[in-house]
Amino acid sequence: MVGVWTMDELVERVRAALAAEYPGAPNGRVRDVPDRRAIRWYTTTGLVDRPAGMRGRTALYGPRHVMQLVAVKRRQAQGHSLAAIQAELAGASDAELAAAARVPPELLSGAGDAEVAAPGRPRFWTAAPATSSPSPSPSQPLVTEVGGVTLGGGAILVLPVRPEPADHAAIATAARPLLDLLAARGLLVPTPDLSAARDPLEPTPDDGSPS
Repeated sequence: MVGVWTMDELVERVRAALAAEYPGAPNGRVRDVPDRRAIRWYTTTGLVDRPAGMRGRTALYGPRHVMQLVAVKRRQAQGHSLAAIQAELAGASDAELAAAARVPPELLSGAGDAEVAAPGRPRFWTAAPATSSPSPSPSQPLVTEVGGVTLGGGAILVLPVRPEPADHAAIATAARPLLDLLAARGLLVPTPDLSAARDPLEPTPDDGSPS
């Protein structure tokens, strides 16, 4: 199966091919592995063929591009100048490129994808999308039941659960210092004195009614 790759995939395939029998660049001015900018420049100068095709706006590359790039880097590692490499490889046949590049056959086909993925750089397009919990629908708001205890003076203690009747006395005792503080600061609603309240139906002494 003939492989067809994007530029990023082409770079990774060249990296994998150079992992064997490649001493590295002879000096700091030459990259060990060509990047996207270098590949475009090689294409402009004729060291590398133009893309084999397009998928929308994405350029596609094939096995010949892999061999050309690997052959260029191997020749550079041997100390050859780009001018000398271009004179040697310009118009070279696939057989001549294969001899110069020595690329493992599996990297010239689509079967070598597993070997190409760089360590620590997973092929994100082959991974299943991560699942996430569905968000609550706007028509179905998230409702949580809470419990409340009236402490007096308008203060209400809100709890994440409903307290049992046996809890009320303990809560009232624990809340007394807080209520005293709130009352001292005037933060509670005054509680009416029910002992002084009169039944509205009870007649007053001076209304003329019999006592």
